[in-house]
Amino acid sequence: MTILIDQPHFGVEVQEKKVPIDEKELSLDGGFLVPQTNSFGHTFRDYDAEGERQEGVENFYRINHINQTYDFVKKMREEYGKLNRVEMSIWECCELLNDVVDESDPDLDEPQIEHLLQTAEAIRKDYPDEDWLHLTGLIHDLGKVLNLPSFGGLPQWAVVGDTFPVGCAFDESIVHHKYFKENPDYSNPAFNTEYGVYSEGCGLDNVMMSWGHDDYMYLVAKENKTTLPSAALFIIRYHSFYALHKSEAYKHLMNEEDVENLKWLETFSKYDLYSKSKVRIDVEKVKPYYLSLIEKYFPAKLKW
Repeated sequence: MTILIDQPHFGVEVQEKKVPIDEKELSLDGGFLVPQTNSFGHTFRDYDAEGERQEGVENFYRINHINQTYDFVKKMREEYGKLNRVEMSIWECCELLNDVVDESDPDLDEPQIEHLLQTAEAIRKDYPDEDWLHLTGLIHDLGKVLNLPSFGGLPQWAVVGDTFPVGCAFDESIVHHKYFKENPDYSNPAFNTEYGVYSEGCGLDNVMMSWGHDDYMYLVAKENKTTLPSAALFIIRYHSFYALHKSEAYKHLMNEEDVENLKWLETFSKYDLYSKSKVRIDVEKVKPYYLSLIEKYFPAKLKW
């Protein structure tokens, strides 16, 4: 089928083609090819499918939904916002992700650097002139280093998974919503209404999101003075916010800039989700290109 994507500055028509999961290579010519099933033979983001990871994924969300409170997020932002863990380059951080596997993801069990390069290369093929978007594909999950001992070794429920606002009601579109009933904020009248501590059109930048790799990488990029456009920062912070960009929840909190940036996030999301496969990317072949983008948009060393 053909998807018409409304972009901030131009109209782009992307051919979305379904291909079998046993495709031998990551097909990038003539538009991004969307596989019918994930690496485990299930449809993408099927959290009820019987499979080897289903029980573990559901248990992850149970713990996540119980513990992601407004006070917890505030504490994590204050602690990690200091950016006093280490100084290193973007590429050095990419290499660290070889040791991370996302337990919340029902579609992939490969090291994260594989997913980063698959996403970036798929975007690069379809949007060759948007180099900022290629780099965003590469770095969007770098915050998952929070799971490593040198970054505090946070448990997976505080690093990965779908994100959602805290400080207001948990929307029913959030995966495994039932487990929020055990979250202290669920019954707190200050936090359990549609707006909670926020106001209509306040802007997502003023909304506290559940803590994890998305918000952490957003803080790292912003505080290290990246020259990436605001749409890139929006993608980094909200790419796991599926209640927004898939279910259209929480739009009452968005401002005009959010509305424009959401168009880019909706474009990005297809590549983030459907590029996950067992296909390997030749890291050394593409590395020089991404190093040049890192030099263009980031300082040589960043505080993390």
